[in-house]
Formats: sequence, structure tokens, C-alpha cells
Amino acid sequence: MPVFKDQTGRTISLKSIPKRIISLVPSQTELLADLELTTEVIGITKFCIHPQSWFRNKTRVGGTKNIKLDIIDKLQPDLIIANKEENVKEQIEELEKKYSVWVSDINDLSDAYEMIKKIGDLVERKQKAEAITESIKSGFSRLSDFKQISTCYLIWKDPFMTIGSDTFIHSILSIAGLNNIYQNKKRYPQITIEEIKQRNPELLLLSSEPFPFTQKHIDELQIHLPNTKILLVDGEMFSWYGSRLLKTPNYIKSLRQQIN
Repeated sequence: MPVFKDQTGRTISLKSIPKRIISLVPSQTELLADLELTTEVIGITKFCIHPQSWFRNKTRVGGTKNIKLDIIDKLQPDLIIANKEENVKEQIEELEKKYSVWVSDINDLSDAYEMIKKIGDLVERKQKAEAITESIKSGFSRLSDFKQISTCYLIWKDPFMTIGSDTFIHSILSIAGLNNIYQNKKRYPQITIEEIKQRNPELLLLSSEPFPFTQKHIDELQIHLPNTKILLVDGEMFSWYGSRLLKTPNYIKSLRQQIN
């Protein structure tokens, strides 16, 4: 019986190649689609919006932090793919009592590469996973050295929340030459507009997720930060660590052109 180690150090065993997979993580759901597991994936969350055909047709098992255990029991999966940050520990521990649960833990690109390869091994798509990983690496290798720009990245409003240095978003900002003014913080600290004003960033990025910032919020914030350039950005390009990373380098290039 094959044994696999996940990114939290836990081991799971699989009796055979998984044929009934549930994904509890949007970016990893998209990866499973790109690994051509349309038949094998039987359940996803309500936030797994890519690909659209899966979002419309696959059984939804709740949200990433509100998993419907009764629906999962009806589906009887032979593999569940989760994430340490995005899913609730207690719910994952409950699932582990009945099912094989593989958990990712992603803080930077190297973790993402490892996750893609490990999932490829899990689902017998090793060559495809390696090809995706190499394509992502190739895209990022073509990014030039960028002039550093002091940057604040907001993910939430009321209260405002930003990102610390131990997040995947921070690692992507660093690659893009966007110097996180809250890199001395951890995870997702709450901040105020007064604190942002004091730090006086050159650039303020408003993410499309999890809070859906709009032009209205740019207009409101610009009053307080007249000397800061404020832009809306696609949060998926900074926070999705699956095969969406194939698109991230070109997005970074276009964003830097917009900033400059």
C-alpha cells in the first residue's frame, strides 16, 4: 500500500490510485483540472470557481472554512486534498478519522512547486505535474530585476487587513519588486488608515479577494493618501499557488508597466 507524506509532515496511505477525490482548496482544484482529473474529482468547495465547468457541475461540499461533513460522507471519497491555512484544523481532524486527507502548507514558490509535484505523485499524474512546474519556473525566470517600490497590500476592509512576511502573497510581492511595508508583521494583521499614512507607501494595492475592493474604495482611500498610487489587483495572481501560477509572471509584467 503506497504511503505519501504531506507538507505538514503527516503520512497517508492509499489502497489504489484515487478515483473519488474531493478538493477543499480553490487553487488546488484548478490544479487538479489541469492535471486532467475531470472524472476523478467528485467534490469541490463553493469557492472553487476555476474551471467554470467544474464550478457549475461538481458537487459542492460547503466553503473552505465551513465544510459539510454530511455531503462528504455521501460522496465517500478515497482522497481529500486540503490546506493548513485555508481549512479549519478541527474539521480536517474530523475528516481524518474516516478518510485519507493530504494537507498542503504553502508559504512561497518553492512550497508551491513541491505541492504540485507531490499531488502529481498522489494522483498518478507525475509527468504532467512536472511539466506544469517547469513551465511555471520558466515564466518566473524571465522576470527582470525590478526597481523596489514601497507597497501596502490590502486583503480586507472594516477592519483593514494586510499581509505579513510569512505569507505566500508576500513572496509574490517580493518577486515583483514590491517592497511590503508590513514585512515586519506576521500573517494577516489588522491596520488603520492612519498607520498606512504614517508609513507613506508609494503604492497601495487593493486585492479582488477575499474582500472585493472596487474603484469606490480607491476614491475613498485616495483622499487620505494623495501621494500614493492606488490600484485594484487580481488577488488570484498573488494568492493562488496552483497552476494559476502559469499566468502570474505575465500579470506581474503588465502590473509593473502600469505602475511605471
